[in-house]
Order: sequence, then structure tokens, then C-alpha cells
Amino acid sequence: MPQEQITLYTAKVCPYAQRTEIALAEVGAPFKRYEIDLANKPEWYAPKVNPASKVPAIAYGGPDVPPENPSPESTKLAESLILVEFIGDLYPSSNILPADPVLRAKARFFIELVSTKFSPNYMKFASGNPEVTHTTLLAGVDAIQGILPDGAKYAVSDQYTIADIALAPFWARFNVLVQKGIGAYKDEERKSFLKALEDPKYAKFNGYVQRLLARQSFKSTFHEVRPLFWR
Repeated sequence: MPQEQITLYTAKVCPYAQRTEIALAEVGAPFKRYEIDLANKPEWYAPKVNPASKVPAIAYGGPDVPPENPSPESTKLAESLILVEFIGDLYPSSNILPADPVLRAKARFFIELVSTKFSPNYMKFASGNPEVTHTTLLAGVDAIQGILPDGAKYAVSDQYTIADIALAPFWARFNVLVQKGIGAYKDEERKSFLKALEDPKYAKFNGYVQRLLARQSFKSTFHEVRPLFWR
């Protein structure tokens, strides 16, 4: 069990930050949580924690100090997918980072697909970008469903991994968006997407994302009040 202290700089509204919070919840790591107001970031945050001024970020190791006064002796790390893998490396028995090299490669491939086929499009859709329609979104769903293993609970196996952590915060926010009619898209596009998802051919995908949203580590770190914005 790692003994170094962990301070997480995060924001409730950010899907990237939630990835890191899910990972920490999955492994049961003790950590300090510091909420960053993305509209009014502390002046010390960029120079002392993350020069890119984004969340999430972690201060790892060093003396036990208040989060708003991070020690130069701690290691500062950033970017959600890097942090999720880092947490998996710290807690290998959690298996969120698969020990099997094939499953690890499959998890990373799944993440690449999410990063290219789904997550870039949901905010474009919300903002009313005419290039992204319900058929664009369904193409992302098709791509994800196409690599889900038959008979398995999660993205690469029955084990919950970094692959599932990568998708869950984005699907959750998108689900809120389309279910509540939030966004600048045409309402017929929203209705067409929801209607299409009712097709039995999407049963595998629907079952999968339902399991993601039912996971305790997700539910304990998701805040629906303002779920659509980040960084």
C-alpha cells in the first residue's frame, strides 16, 4: 500500500477530473480533495500545481501540507488518463490497470476509440454544431458496441478497468444532456438519437452503460447539478 500523500485538484463539473476521482474511489486510496473553481482559478494553481491551469492534477508525496499551499517537494502530475494509469500502478491489486498485457492493450484501444469516436462529438452536438447529428453520435455508439466482448460486464472483461473509467463521465453527462433537452441542438435530432437507442440491436451497449452508471465509484463522484462543462 503506497504511503505517499495524494492531493487531488479537481472540479465537480469536469468529466476529466471525475475520471481521476473514480480511479481513486476504485482503489480505496486516501487523498485530500481540493475543489478548483474553473471560472475563478486561484492565482497559485498554475505556477505551483499545473502550468496548463487545468484539472485534474495531483500533488504526490512530499510533506503533509494544506492543498492551497502545495509543497515544492511533491511531484505534480496532470492529465486524466495519465493519472488514472498512475493510480492503477500505485494500487496494482485493484486491477483497474490490467496485469495481462493483452487486456491492457485492449483497454487502451477502447480508450482511444472513446477519445476519437465519442467524447469529441458530444459537446459539438450540445453546441448545435451542424456537422454532428444523431447519426454521428450513433456511429460512436456503434464503434463502442462493436468492440464490447460478448458476455462480459465491462469494456474488456468482467473486470472494471481504466477503459470503463474513461467513458463513464462522458456518457453520464451526455445522457443528462439528451434526457433533459439541454443544448443548442435541434430537438428532432435528440429525439431521433433516443429513439434509435431503443432498437434491440443496441442492447449490449445499453446494458454496458447502465452498469457503468450503477457503479458505486461513479455514483459517489458524479454531480448532476452542472454536469456539462469542464476545464
